[in-house]
Amino acid sequence: MDKTIDNFKAAALAVFGLLTGLWGWLGWLVVGWICCMALDYLTGSLAAAKEGDWSSGKAREGIWHKGGMIVVVMVAAGADMLISLVLANLPVLDLPIQYPGLVCPVVLVWYIVTELGSMAENAATMGAPVPQWLVKLLAMSKNAVDSAGDKLSGDGDEQ
Repeated sequence: MDKTIDNFKAAALAVFGLLTGLWGWLGWLVVGWICCMALDYLTGSLAAAKEGDWSSGKAREGIWHKGGMIVVVMVAAGADMLISLVLANLPVLDLPIQYPGLVCPVVLVWYIVTELGSMAENAATMGAPVPQWLVKLLAMSKNAVDSAGDKLSGDGDEQ
């Protein structure tokens, strides 16, 4: 039995190592975000069902909401690709820097923190006690990501 468990662990580590090599940390960030979206949809449906407020219309609205989030992440990834191409190919700039991307990871982290906060709210609706410090920590995290995004866009300079 121990040999089977060790083999399973080795195989799992090999798969995770291969995937990390292929898509890097940004890929895992995307996987985490997709998992958070799915869990938020599930917990939101469960919370609504518990309250007797579940409806297919609201469920569809939630799916449209998640679809819009996917579009925003694709736009952020496109912006990163555009910035990277411009920096790499405009001879006028001739900058010795590489731009691995910044917009998309910040958007993904913002969405992940938002989804985690929503899951905490759903858990509270389902009757689970949610530590107030967790709610505060998630709010602080979202504010920190918002602040980073503001600085990225230049909005943080005017304060």
